[in-house]
Amino acid sequence: MSENKAKERKIIIGTVVSNRMDKTAVVQVQRRFAHPVFKKYVSKRVKYKVHDEKNDLNIGDTVRIVETRPLSRDKRWRLLEILERAAQD
Repeated sequence: MSENKAKERKIIIGTVVSNRMDKTAVVQVQRRFAHPVFKKYVSKRVKYKVHDEKNDLNIGDTVRIVETRPLSRDKRWRLLEILERAAQD
């Protein structure tokens, strides 16, 4: 049972903040948690480089990404699905 748990890949949801690179997008993930000492809510943001094979992500899209093998120096995540498209002006 513990072997299966070790092989599960992390899946997270975030927002696309940049899509200027070829086949790569930058996804920002924000999480809120209570501070262990002060008990106030704190927001932390982390940016991940995500492999986007078809170059179909736009800024503002909400996406689900999955951890994968290293694809380049910084890229360790790939696109799983697009949950919500950003409103186009």
